[in-house]
Amino acid sequence: MQDPNEDTEWNDILRSKGILPPKKEKEITEDDIVNLVEQTIKEKQSKEEKNLEDCSLDELDLLEDEEDERVLLEYKNKRLAEIKAYMQKAKYGQVSEISGQDYVNEVNKAGEGVWVILHLYKTGIPLCSLLNLHLSELAHKFPTVKFLKSISTTCIPNFPDKNLPTIFVYYEGEMKKQFIGPQEFRREDITCEELEWMLGKAGAIKTEIDEDPRPKPKPRDILFTSLRNEVGGDNDWF
Repeated sequence: MQDPNEDTEWNDILRSKGILPPKKEKEITEDDIVNLVEQTIKEKQSKEEKNLEDCSLDELDLLEDEEDERVLLEYKNKRLAEIKAYMQKAKYGQVSEISGQDYVNEVNKAGEGVWVILHLYKTGIPLCSLLNLHLSELAHKFPTVKFLKSISTTCIPNFPDKNLPTIFVYYEGEMKKQFIGPQEFRREDITCEELEWMLGKAGAIKTEIDEDPRPKPKPRDILFTSLRNEVGGDNDWF
């Protein structure tokens, strides 16, 4: 006996006359959906491959140029976003003088993501003057970092002169590093590159100086220093 649900011309005639009931719709299963999606993807990939095969060399070059333009546009937009974000942070660029009353607002409440470098100094101390010059140069070079300076006793009452110069490094209001006293700065003629390297090691600035730029002592100087220490001579920092 012929299947009444079979797709044949005769069954279609019988259904039109009302002799056979309407054909039952087949229930769509999850497997049917998966197969349909996979088939659609295959057909699309096949169509794209066929279209590429039909392209001439000039057409392929044009497609490549369009893809290059898209990549370049994405890179350009990314760089513009980075520059915009940098410009929003690059709002310092100089060493600002503060007093003790300004300490909390300028240092502890500097803001999210802000590095603060505070120099405590006094006039008449050569190394303090030299550091102020170096810090001015670094503040211009790294405008996203907040550089501050303050006369020591104005900022912290009774701060001892023997601890000068002193540099405090803060990040988001928390102290990360401190350089207290001349021995921390190694020598009286410390260079700006050395100071930049030291602050970079502390994480306050993103320096490209990856090696200590301090001049290496000569073998004769090392021997002289060793002998001086053995005989109990002055332990001057150099």
